[in-house]
Amino acid sequence: MPEQPVRARLVDVAREAGVSKATVSKVLNGREDLSVRPETRRRVHEAATALGYRPHSGARALAGASTHAFALLVPALANPTYVTIARGAYQRARELGYLSLLAEDFEGQEADESFNDLVQEGRVDGLLIASARPGHPLLDALSRSPIPHVFLNRSVEGSGRNVTMDVARSSVTALDHLHGLGHRAIGHVAGPSGITPSDARKHAFLRHADALRLSAAPVASGDFTEDGGVSATLELLRPDAGTRPPVTALYTSSLAQAIGAMAAIRGLGLRIPEDISIVGNDDLPVAAHLSPPLTTVAMPLYELGTAAVDALVAAIQGAPVGDVLVPTEPRLVLRGSTARPGGTP
Repeated sequence: MPEQPVRARLVDVAREAGVSKATVSKVLNGREDLSVRPETRRRVHEAATALGYRPHSGARALAGASTHAFALLVPALANPTYVTIARGAYQRARELGYLSLLAEDFEGQEADESFNDLVQEGRVDGLLIASARPGHPLLDALSRSPIPHVFLNRSVEGSGRNVTMDVARSSVTALDHLHGLGHRAIGHVAGPSGITPSDARKHAFLRHADALRLSAAPVASGDFTEDGGVSATLELLRPDAGTRPPVTALYTSSLAQAIGAMAAIRGLGLRIPEDISIVGNDDLPVAAHLSPPLTTVAMPLYELGTAAVDALVAAIQGAPVGDVLVPTEPRLVLRGSTARPGGTP
């Protein structure tokens, strides 16, 4: 089967003509209000012809037509948290007559302006961004663009378009449960530093641990993965030469971390919950089928997806943007992975 030719993009024409993508977009779509020399216009048209670029979708978008589609950018498709968020976004989008497209935006790929191109070329009407890690090049591109977009499960300071949950409350919920069982040395498996939900959860954990006067509240960070949970758990449970009481319970920042933590605990020859109680964050169906079934803090992930779509569609339609906090509070889902110190119910 013959190989399909790669479709030229706006950025390719801009590179060939030696101008910006914004200039290419406006020239090819007949914008007469653009102050561009005739020679530059000619060079843009020649580059577009040579590359076989077809700007029809961009022309349609700039003329005000809508694709009724937007892109949801998630940091990792392997993270089960985003399955529920994406499901909420997709369902709400369908109700409003939009199609939600899912894209993985992970560190290391060239994502600085390629997603911006999706809108400039008229392929989608806006962006739902759950991957706004610190220093992400896309943030700079969006700050210079009128593209409708909102951030979900991430906060970009000063953007005024963040859709979030009360992640700090999740730490309070987990600590109150473990403290109520009698645990006084509780460790936290945090997510990577610089990620908004991870930092908020960690800071709330430390504040509430201090308020509860815990004898120990160590924190170790790891990726939101099973391996991240393993490494952080081993650090928290490592003998500490008597400088602090041994940890008897853990609270993890993600479900995947909790699964890794459970494996690490067993690898040390310890039992759950007899030796170590564990609470995971986010409640997905797999939590009930682990051994033992995992106690979790259920977050309003589905509602987060729907709220983000509502905010983005409002922005697409020209409404003022603003930060949104999903009102549903975290709730404890009690299962068999937590008990009193020593394993008593």
